[in-house]
Amino acid sequence: MAEWYYIGHYGQLGPLTQEQIEELVQGGVVLRETYVWRTGMAQWSAAGNVPELSNSFRLAEPFAAPPPPPMSAPVMGSTPPQPGIGAGPYSFSSSMPASYQHQFLTVPSDRSRIAAGVLQILLPFGVGRLYLGYAAIGIMQLLLSFCGVGVIWSMIDGIAMLCGSTKYDGYGRTLKD
Repeated sequence: MAEWYYIGHYGQLGPLTQEQIEELVQGGVVLRETYVWRTGMAQWSAAGNVPELSNSFRLAEPFAAPPPPPMSAPVMGSTPPQPGIGAGPYSFSSSMPASYQHQFLTVPSDRSRIAAGVLQILLPFGVGRLYLGYAAIGIMQLLLSFCGVGVIWSMIDGIAMLCGSTKYDGYGRTLKD
């Protein structure tokens, strides 16, 4: 049983079994460009270059994006939209890599950016970051607050949140204002 690791959006994840890494490949989480490593490998390598995962990528090929929503009928005298140029919320340019297309299909969060910024300023111990799901940053700010650095960091972070620097929660979902 090989222990697999991969570099995801939130850093290094693992250990995973062979079956788990194959499920992530088939689900589109681990792409050919994703770096993976397992016991016995000399260094991290792109998943597409690992022979053990090549069959999983072949099985995942039929995976297709969801169909675009139905469009309304064109208005008389208007020009029809160009494919890939704003034809709908799910249309993408054919030259755009698939790994970037997921950024436009984000799920809305139930968390508020403003609430997180206010929490971060009023309770400068990483509470706003913990509220958003950034546990590691929140705990670092809490631990560093005992020497004063975390309090300053939290307050600056809260002001930055209120100014709009944080767009996503810790799970990759788009924050409400």
